Amino acid sequence: MSSSTARPPGGYHPGKKDTGVVKPKGTARIRAHEGIETVPMDDRKPRWLKVRSPGGSNYRRLKKLMRSQSLHTVCEEAGCPNIGECWEDGTATFMILGDVCTRACKYCAVAHGMPTELDEDEPRRVAETCEAMALEHVVITSVNRDELPDGGAGIYAETIRQIHARLPDCSVEVLIPDFKGDEDALATVLDAGPAILGHNLETVDRLHPDVRPGGRYWRSISYLGASKRIAPDILTKTGIILGMGEREEEIRQAMNDLREASVDILTLGQYLRPSESHIPVARWVTPAEFGDWKRVGEDEFGFRHVESGPLVRSSYHAKDQARNLEAGGPGAISEVLEADIPAPAEVPGLNLVQLEMGRPGNHGSTNG
Repeated sequence: MSSSTARPPGGYHPGKKDTGVVKPKGTARIRAHEGIETVPMDDRKPRWLKVRSPGGSNYRRLKKLMRSQSLHTVCEEAGCPNIGECWEDGTATFMILGDVCTRACKYCAVAHGMPTELDEDEPRRVAETCEAMALEHVVITSVNRDELPDGGAGIYAETIRQIHARLPDCSVEVLIPDFKGDEDALATVLDAGPAILGHNLETVDRLHPDVRPGGRYWRSISYLGASKRIAPDILTKTGIILGMGEREEEIRQAMNDLREASVDILTLGQYLRPSESHIPVARWVTPAEFGDWKRVGEDEFGFRHVESGPLVRSSYHAKDQARNLEAGGPGAISEVLEADIPAPAEVPGLNLVQLEMGRPGNHGSTNG
């Protein structure tokens, strides 16, 4: 893959922002929170959200290994509450393409700004680390790299290939950005043969422009649908964060929309506010409600698996999903939507709404 940093047309690029700032674009206030009482930053978390601080022997060994190879994990960068459990179990989610994201989502703890370089040797180091850990399942995710012509898809593909070369029996799951809706970039990743192709929707339609201004709701859903058309035997997966102000009927609608794209696996977890600069928590979702949503997703909407719980994140129990599930075929949504429609963050002064022109069934909205 070329190390060129030439920018394709469009895309959200922070430009003059300082590289590596952990602060979202704009204000922490969003319209969905008007008229409701959100959770104060210093409010005590419910007992079901409390976890032990990491520090076991395996955790320390893995952290040392990551540092020696100059690798990043989303476990650390995004402040995942399961880091102790997963690292003690010898599993981790590698974050490739650096640790600075070109987008600035209002819920995310990963630093944003303009990345300074592309590390083309990273796939080798990730694969060597996986081999040293003798992993059976690997999850690879990344920051957004909108300044790269392919969004970093080539690095994803090379990472998958190098892991397979060193560990032929190791399944590889990828959690990719939307690559600005570029179907060629998606095909590049799929051609390398991941076991699971993941891309997170993150939130419901109404909240999407506010909390994820660098993305688009239907682009994310249809990108997963296009994956099914290109490689129907590869499982698809997405995640939604609850507690940001969504309503019950909106969660159901998101589930329905995702099933229209034949998404196989859904994860549901609790939003945890990283800092005062990020949007507040609208409510704490109880374990019982998460259990209800698992039943709704599997029994009513037909997801092959729903991992649902307060501390669930995208890669939680991922190995079991890769081993025990069979992919479904393509769905009604199988062409990329909104690839040629600017995301809200790309339009100066735009009132953040989802444009109707990008919805399924409207002519001229596909990139097929």
